[in-house]
Amino acid sequence: MADSSGSNPQSPGFTEKLKSWLYWSWTYICTLWFAMVLTMVYVLRSPLKLQETVNAASVFLNTLTPKFYVALTGTSSLISGLILIFEWWYFRKYGTSFIEQVSVSHLRPLLGGVENSSSAGLFSSVNGDTEPRTNVAECKVWRNPLNLFRGAEYSRYTWVTGKEPLTYYDMNLSAQDHQTFFLGDTQQLRPEDSVMQKAWRERNPQARIRAAYQAIELNRECAAAYVLLAEEEATTITEAERLFKQALKSAGKDTNLVVYIKRRLAMCARKLGRIKEAVKMMRDLMKEFPLLGMLNIHENLLEALLELQAYADVQAVLAKYDDISLPKSATICYTSALLKARAVSDKFSPEAASRRGLSTAEMNAVEAIHRAVEFNPHVPKYLLEMKSLILPPEHILKRGDSEAVAYAFFHLQHWKRAEGALNLLHCTWEGTFRIIPYPLEKGHLFYPYPGCTETADRELLPSFHEVSVYPKKELPFFILFTAGLCSFCAMLAMLTHQFPELMGVFVKAISNDLKPPQRGDRMKY
Repeated sequence: MADSSGSNPQSPGFTEKLKSWLYWSWTYICTLWFAMVLTMVYVLRSPLKLQETVNAASVFLNTLTPKFYVALTGTSSLISGLILIFEWWYFRKYGTSFIEQVSVSHLRPLLGGVENSSSAGLFSSVNGDTEPRTNVAECKVWRNPLNLFRGAEYSRYTWVTGKEPLTYYDMNLSAQDHQTFFLGDTQQLRPEDSVMQKAWRERNPQARIRAAYQAIELNRECAAAYVLLAEEEATTITEAERLFKQALKSAGKDTNLVVYIKRRLAMCARKLGRIKEAVKMMRDLMKEFPLLGMLNIHENLLEALLELQAYADVQAVLAKYDDISLPKSATICYTSALLKARAVSDKFSPEAASRRGLSTAEMNAVEAIHRAVEFNPHVPKYLLEMKSLILPPEHILKRGDSEAVAYAFFHLQHWKRAEGALNLLHCTWEGTFRIIPYPLEKGHLFYPYPGCTETADRELLPSFHEVSVYPKKELPFFILFTAGLCSFCAMLAMLTHQFPELMGVFVKAISNDLKPPQRGDRMKY
């Protein structure tokens, strides 16, 4: 047993070396084979009658009319144009070339190559089957700590615009969260719990509401049913608050339910203008349940304190949570940048700064902005209103466009309130990209920017929203190639149609140049 266990670690290394040697040798074998084929063709050119074949083809081409060339080039231009349109649509939707993806997925394994992990990540991050574990961890989806109420806010948007602000993927994640958070141990489900378990999985909102009333009929103290009604049936924040208070009375000692309900009650108070009451409720909740930091209740607290303009309290919260050992978020990074920008932005002038240089406070503010932009480069365009905002999703991807939408939706007003803060952001945010080393895999102040954010954000954000992509992808080679081919063929078709005699002379001249010289022609020289 000892011998076998000692030899196992060496066998994978030997196998990998053997594979790499085979891949390396395969390239040279293919080159050698191609050279041998060319040599055989040259040696057997007389038995194969290659010269006669070329002459026959040349005679055939000389007999063709210009109409044939117009049809040929026109058809080629049409086909390449259709391929170009499809490639462009596929690139806009999925962020890569269809031809390139097929080549990487199917042809490269047949040729003995190893699939590129970056290319695979673009198409496997949703399913998580072929993507490396590191990318799965990087693209973890989080519950939006400031998510809106479906009945009182999301549904009103649908009534007015006719558009659905939430994707099915996002709502399905919420259903899974609610089942896990509220129902707990599935081995000890009560009858009303079984009904609620099915209710969270229902896709139709009315079916979920009917199931909640059915659960209340089974047990008037079913807190989860009141939570669902507050989230989805209540059409105003006041009505939602009333239902949450009813749910809190029925929650008992269920910690998960109590935490969720108290948090939503604090958010109701914040939305109804009772901001100091909301701040107190959030502080009490964080003291009562200090181990539930992963719920990010401090982000709700930061937003409420900014509304009160209690900047000293905001700084105190940041001092606790903006720690190198704790996970970051756009709220943490950009709130820190806002506080430092606010201290200097009212007197900041780009012209004066270029003449005298930046002061220490201004340098700290600029560095804080660069740090925030590196963490999430999508936020500035929303804060500067270069992109239109939409309702935030119920789940966000940190460092992604979904997080940027959620942050800007609630915090744009706080940046506008700080005089000159947006001007300072406008003057300095693009300088971040000159600091980040290239290639982006190296990172600067944070871990390298994950490559799977675009795919996850497209699942979380509605289809009518144009997803912000970073870094911007260059146009694939095949799109450029098909565009050039389409243009070239279209130009040939037009020239052949307009100048048939001239193009006929041109084609004959080319065919004569390609035709090998006859034996008599050689004797003349």
